Amino acid sequence: MAAAYVLLLLAALLALASSPTMARDPGALQDLCVADNTSNVFVNGFVCKDPKLVKAEDFFLSGLDVPRDTTNKVGSIVTLINANRIPGLNTLGISMARVDYAPFGLNPPHIHPRATEIQTVLEGSLYVGFVTSNPDNKLVTKVLRKGDVFVFPQGLIHFQFNYGTKKAVALSGLSSQNPGVITIANSVFGSKPDISDDILAKAFQVDKKIIDQIQAHF
Repeated sequence: MAAAYVLLLLAALLALASSPTMARDPGALQDLCVADNTSNVFVNGFVCKDPKLVKAEDFFLSGLDVPRDTTNKVGSIVTLINANRIPGLNTLGISMARVDYAPFGLNPPHIHPRATEIQTVLEGSLYVGFVTSNPDNKLVTKVLRKGDVFVFPQGLIHFQFNYGTKKAVALSGLSSQNPGVITIANSVFGSKPDISDDILAKAFQVDKKIIDQIQAHF
């Protein structure tokens, strides 16, 4: 009985010890691992630059205060600041994004496969939300105003909509140096080559003509 208790305690301790590493990018093994964008070696992340060649510019980026052009089909634009833009972010497990919204602009339903997102509104107001996984598919929504903060859990479909008549701006932090993004509509209806309209018609329970019409927009 005592041995079983000890084994159970050890299993619990191992689970607690391993859970933080499973919830983020692999941890750094040195102070710095500035990305060497000239390397042709493929690794999980980027190859490190020689520490002797590291400079302040590897950790710096300017211009995030400049408004972005939102004249597109959805009325929003995401400016992602990741390890590709700031080499010093390599192995640090974080990135950020500026999101600009035109009046009634939408950041369409999408997923970040490798990151949780925390967002704050800098200007305007947003209607935001995410959907939990099957079988509940619960929609969790909130109206955000300047200074409000909202969290989108990793891997869940989420969106932001500017329901106002003025532009909106938000700033997001993401728990990966390369969070990735899967925009649902683009992935489903704009894949290359196309997913068969027979498959999509059955999945969405609509006529194939409707699927063809939607695919034509992507």
